[in-house]
Amino acid sequence: MLKELLIISLSAILIENFVLVKFLGICPFLGVSKKVNTAMGMGFAVIFVMACASALTWLVQQYILVPFNIEYLQTIAFILVIAVLVQFVEMFLQKNIPVLYKSLGIYLPLITTNCAVLGVAILNITKFSAVSGSFIKSLVYGTMAGVGFTLAIVLFAGVRERLESSDIPKFLKGMPITLIAASLLSIAFMGFSGLKF
Repeated sequence: MLKELLIISLSAILIENFVLVKFLGICPFLGVSKKVNTAMGMGFAVIFVMACASALTWLVQQYILVPFNIEYLQTIAFILVIAVLVQFVEMFLQKNIPVLYKSLGIYLPLITTNCAVLGVAILNITKFSAVSGSFIKSLVYGTMAGVGFTLAIVLFAGVRERLESSDIPKFLKGMPITLIAASLLSIAFMGFSGLKF
């Protein structure tokens, strides 16, 4: 079981990275990655939301949607669960870490509609619904997908900070060089796709 959880973890962080391989969650990835501190704050918020959403959506699926034969409401139910979690994160940050709350700005409530968070919730049901120990595997996959998101956004924030002090041709400044850097980072992560366990 421990080996399986390690494989799931490495897969979620490197091989199936939600941002750089699956291309989910690009909006906060590009919007909040200007500074490493802000990227770390967003990353930790996404880890918390993905971990909690993985657990809660699994429970909603297994104990509400499936028994009442209303699986067709899965997307709506999952978005409601994620929205509640994001509201808790937003209230916590606003009260306890107002500087981070202000620096995240509009991107914090956008976690609700972040396709990476919804994607991990739906993928958990698809991958682990009929597997033994599926709740633990689902929780580990969701948490490690959040860690992969954080790794990607923090690495990219470091690259963007370096780009600020670099001598870049005028026509590449701003979003063009940002997208080029993101594509190169994505190519680097796609190199992990050949890993076999």
